[in-house]
Order: sequence, then C-alpha cells, then structure tokens
Amino acid sequence: MEFFSGQESLNAVQWGLRAIIGFFFLVIVAKLMGQRSISQLRFLDFVMALLIGNIIAHPLSDEQLGLKGSMITMSVLVILYLTGVFLSLRWDPLRKIFEPSPIPLIEYGKINYKNLNKARISIDVLLSELRKEKTEDIQKVALALWEPGGTVSIFLYPQHQPITHSNFNSTIKPFDFPKIIIKEQKINYNELRLLGKDEQWLLNKIKTTYNVNLSDILLATIDNNEDLKIFLYN
Repeated sequence: MEFFSGQESLNAVQWGLRAIIGFFFLVIVAKLMGQRSISQLRFLDFVMALLIGNIIAHPLSDEQLGLKGSMITMSVLVILYLTGVFLSLRWDPLRKIFEPSPIPLIEYGKINYKNLNKARISIDVLLSELRKEKTEDIQKVALALWEPGGTVSIFLYPQHQPITHSNFNSTIKPFDFPKIIIKEQKINYNELRLLGKDEQWLLNKIKTTYNVNLSDILLATIDNNEDLKIFLYN
C-alpha cells in the first residue's frame, strides 16, 4: 500500500493502482450523490463538481501527494452535499438558495431586459436558445423562462404551436401559464394575492372541488380562469 501515501517516486504499477482506486472511489461518490448531479448540473452540483475534480486530480498526477487525505476530504464533502440536498427538500429558505425560481426572459412577446441582466446572459444567447426551439420570432413567444439548470423553457402562443390531433375542431384558447398555488402542503400567498383571493377562498375551493385537506396536497396549480388542479401524495 505504499502507493496510497505520498512517495518520492512511483513506478508504473503504482500509478496504475492509484488510477484504479481513484476511479472506483469516484464511481461510489457519483452513486452516493445520485442521478440528479449527473443529469442536470444545478448550483450545488456545480460547486461539488469543481471541488471533487480539483481534489482527486492532484494525487493522481503528483506522487508526493497521498490518496488518503483526498479521499477523506471528498467523503466529508459528499456528506455535506447530501445534507444540503436533504435540508433543501425540508427547508424553503435553503431551497431558494440552492434551487432559485425561474427568471422570466420573455413575457407576452416582449424581452425583459432587466431579467436578462439578472440571469447574466446576453440577447445573443437568448436568440440562440430560441433558434434551438425553431422559433425565429420573439413575438410568437408567450413566455420564456431561464431555469436554474441553465436552460431556457419556451412557451409559444397557442396559435403558433404545432398542430396535434387535439387541435382539430377546437377553438384556440389564449395562453395561460398555470401558477403554483400550493407546494408540499404550503400555500403560495404571493400568487394568491395576485389572484385577488384569500386563504379561506382557496380552502373552500379545495373542499368543494376535490374534498381533500391541505395536508394531503403535494402540488396544486391554478390558471387565470381559476381552474384548480391538485396532485396528492401517493
């Protein structure tokens, strides 16, 4: 196990053993971090990727540095990462830091330049994202959101959306983006206030429409026509 600690020099076999241990240790780390960190790089995932890549690279390229210290450091970081993810699922203030709300870039055919600066992207980047979605005209876009993962979600006006079987023999409805009014048993009072409604109105509507309690609701959305859709805990 001499290759495990810092040495003046390592032979080819020892370098190979370091690489093998480093590889399988990173596989275990990635498995512990979960599929989320692989499929989409969010704020916390990006921080972890920078730290882990930097920590493991040095002992794999410098024989005077041992693997033990790097592996201990990475293990602590993974524990902190998993703790942060778990707490963000339970505590809204922390979730807003790690998972910020989407930023509107285009609203009803108009670019929100202030939010472009907030998202730190240029108009060229926005136009590039529109071209990826085969959208050449900004005025066709009802809503474009800059997502926390660094992608742009684009919603066209109904009259500019591709035709499907459900479109035949039906009138075109105006664009309406559902608002999240309840998430994990908690009411979004800001959206409720924008609708001009109060908590009692919402609770009555839930009771009369679905006959469920607030504690049973995982997610509830509402549109401008006050059409409430509820998703319950399994």
